[in-house]
Amino acid sequence: MILYLDTSSLVKLYVEEDGSPKVDDLVKSSAVAATSIVAYAEARAAFSRRYREKAFTKAEHHRIKTFLDKDWSHYLILGITGEMIRVAGDLAEKHALRGFDAIHLASALTLRRELSAPILFSCFDDNLQKASQLENLDER
Repeated sequence: MILYLDTSSLVKLYVEEDGSPKVDDLVKSSAVAATSIVAYAEARAAFSRRYREKAFTKAEHHRIKTFLDKDWSHYLILGITGEMIRVAGDLAEKHALRGFDAIHLASALTLRRELSAPILFSCFDDNLQKASQLENLDER
């Protein structure tokens, strides 16, 4: 199985939240776990926000960042192309998506096209999830 993680799913691998065990199981059962290069900055921003909100200690925040950095090379990281940005713009308009959500969806669709294989799309945003279903991505 090829798994695509948007940032909401990726973060759950490093921060215990509702859905964390589900995402962990999906990653463990996948042959490939992919995400967009933008997920790194988004995840770091999410960790920093939680740290500022006192959800973690300084040591926990450092540990989370270290684990993300260690794991990053194990993901299939999708770069952003001009074509992908145009597709993301179309998807944002079509499905009323936020910019980075549209980039994640465009990334998953590009991966599916390039590999000619089904992609399991993992996200925890209702609007993005609905859009992924309308674009015929498997979702969980």
